[in-house]
Amino acid sequence: MTDLQIEQENIAIASEYKKLLRISYRMLSKEDKKLIRQAFEVAVDAHKEQRRKSGEAYIFHPIAVAKIVASEIGMDATSIAAALLHDVVEDTTYTSEDIEKMFGETVARIVDGLTKISSLESETDVSLQAENFRKMLLTLNDDVRVIIIKIADRLHNMQTMESMRADKQVKIASETLYIYAPLAHRIGLYKIKTELEDLSLKYTEPDVYQDIHDKIKETKEEQDDYIREFSNIIENSLNVEGLNYEIKGRPKSIHSIRLKMEKQNVSFDEVYDKFAVRIIYKSDSANEKFLAWKIYSIVTDHFRPNPVRLRDWISSPKSTGYEALHITVMGPKGRWVEVQIRSQRMNEIAEKGYAAHFKYKQGETNEQELEQWLNKLQDALENTESNAVDFVEEFKLNLYSKEIFVFTPKGDLKSLPKGATPLDFAFSIHTEVGLKTRGARVNSKLVPLSHTLKSGDQVDIITSNSAKPTSNWLDYATTARARSKIKSALKESKKELAEEGKAVLTRKLRAQKIPLNERTINELVVFFKLKTSLDLFYRVGNGSIDNHSLKEFAASRSNALVSFFKNKIKRQPSSQDINKDEITTNYDLLVFGKEEEKMDYKIANCCNPIPGDSVFGFITVSDGIKVHKNNCPNAIQLQSNYAYRIISAKWIDSTQEDFRAIIKLTGIDNLGLVNTITKEISREMHVDMKHISFDSDDGIFSGKITVVVKNKTILKALMDNLKKINGIDKVTRE
Repeated sequence: MTDLQIEQENIAIASEYKKLLRISYRMLSKEDKKLIRQAFEVAVDAHKEQRRKSGEAYIFHPIAVAKIVASEIGMDATSIAAALLHDVVEDTTYTSEDIEKMFGETVARIVDGLTKISSLESETDVSLQAENFRKMLLTLNDDVRVIIIKIADRLHNMQTMESMRADKQVKIASETLYIYAPLAHRIGLYKIKTELEDLSLKYTEPDVYQDIHDKIKETKEEQDDYIREFSNIIENSLNVEGLNYEIKGRPKSIHSIRLKMEKQNVSFDEVYDKFAVRIIYKSDSANEKFLAWKIYSIVTDHFRPNPVRLRDWISSPKSTGYEALHITVMGPKGRWVEVQIRSQRMNEIAEKGYAAHFKYKQGETNEQELEQWLNKLQDALENTESNAVDFVEEFKLNLYSKEIFVFTPKGDLKSLPKGATPLDFAFSIHTEVGLKTRGARVNSKLVPLSHTLKSGDQVDIITSNSAKPTSNWLDYATTARARSKIKSALKESKKELAEEGKAVLTRKLRAQKIPLNERTINELVVFFKLKTSLDLFYRVGNGSIDNHSLKEFAASRSNALVSFFKNKIKRQPSSQDINKDEITTNYDLLVFGKEEEKMDYKIANCCNPIPGDSVFGFITVSDGIKVHKNNCPNAIQLQSNYAYRIISAKWIDSTQEDFRAIIKLTGIDNLGLVNTITKEISREMHVDMKHISFDSDDGIFSGKITVVVKNKTILKALMDNLKKINGIDKVTRE
């Protein structure tokens, strides 16, 4: 580079720095400016030899990230300094210790968190990427500003990706959609989330992006005219009330239009709500709510509202802090228009997320808000045992989900994701409440645990010390917290059963004169086609490996011919995972409907699902039930056009399956007999009673009991015990 070019570049760097100070969202004190200046000088020195792929000096990148942090997100001086320094430890000779000496512990901790995340990002494998995501969220323990600066860093990288290789662009864009956009959404950075999604689409589906982008441009003039026409109708009424306001049109993002086109299977022209009208008004805090509803009444005086499309996030703000009134009205030319009513304060919170709270709330309240949000994220991270990909999918589900608001019996408000059930509510109160849930009342009526809650419901959880989670609970729970706690509890109860199974196996093998040592366990695991020793003990404990199966094993072991060949060829193969501390699942059985019935089915050729896939059944006209993957290309069409022919389906492990049996009883009626029978059933640990009916006729009684048991051994033991009850004559299976 020539001296002139270097001089021009230095002038540009100085100019960018001045802009950074000017655009800061907060008032910067002298100390703040001194801190930012020092961070800027260290960053300039650290990156002086570096250039970006585009050829420009590297320092422009940290300055740009700091500008996003300062103006778009509105963070404090500490965050601006950390943003300027975010690549210093990773890319240059400076160390974390150097940063701590110069800038103190907080800045050093944030920079260290950012350095850790960067070192995790080189993986292309989805499960590794998911694992990295979990690690990244764990840095929230240190400081939430780590994630906020990382989002700003990712936004600037997405804005300046033109000079990268195409495959790198697609990888970074996919990762952004997968991880960073949901996070920005959760923190309440809606503006940044929208830009991240649009930029991701630009690289993952460039033709689609360009097509929608051009069409939005073409229709901009028409949109502006429409908003003018809409505004003219209500402006007089708003002015009469002496309101200080502005009316803006906001086009929907390219990514959201694309989703609508896909979801509704329509063209760009058929997407009716391509923009929203936003009314932003000035107000002091005392009149803020009152004015929002006044504007609402003026708008609905002029335009007919769609009553089912009112969203009141002023009375009950979203957990991200978002506040606004959303109404959909029939606007000019018979078009539905979404109208968003927000005060200036609400608008800033919507665009800048938690940072805007800091501006309006002084003292401890903002820290508490941030603390609550962190705690919610931490809940989702607590169960480190779950598979990382499942974890990310569940976490994203909770990040993106719409919210409902329900009340506790005392009238406290709780926010839950849309589609939540009483189980989710129970676990949101406390893990112990969740694990001891026996039933639930919604608006004073008993409901099943699978009941879907609606906004405004009052939920009362009935608990019992004897209640325990069952595998069905995973079908009812939707939140990451509830699901992770249920999985942990089920895992524990399976391990307890495995302990019992080990004792039973030792006894049964002793009867066969076989010692229970490592070699025998390995042989048993291989013989029963299992993976771990815990698999073996668990299946003995639940009775799916019974006396008959163990006798077959003993016979095969003592068969001289088999032994001869076994020793001739090679040693018994050993299971690699035999000592792994887990009970694995063998997805070998497909069941249908709520009752989990076994039915005849065929696998659909279009998507060829395999055991373990998420699937559904489709009842065909002439070919019985066809099983499709949930993400099969034909799934949306089948589910929308033939919803009545869809049947739920899932793969289960036949060795862990519960099955239903009906027991018939006859005998001589006597006082307290029914009580004795039910007591006997409830005494059996692994029996769940589903239905009971008794008839008495002139001293003779007959009854039917439907029970759910793990296997025939448990059922036989129960029937034997029922036969011993005084007055019972016959116990048979229907």
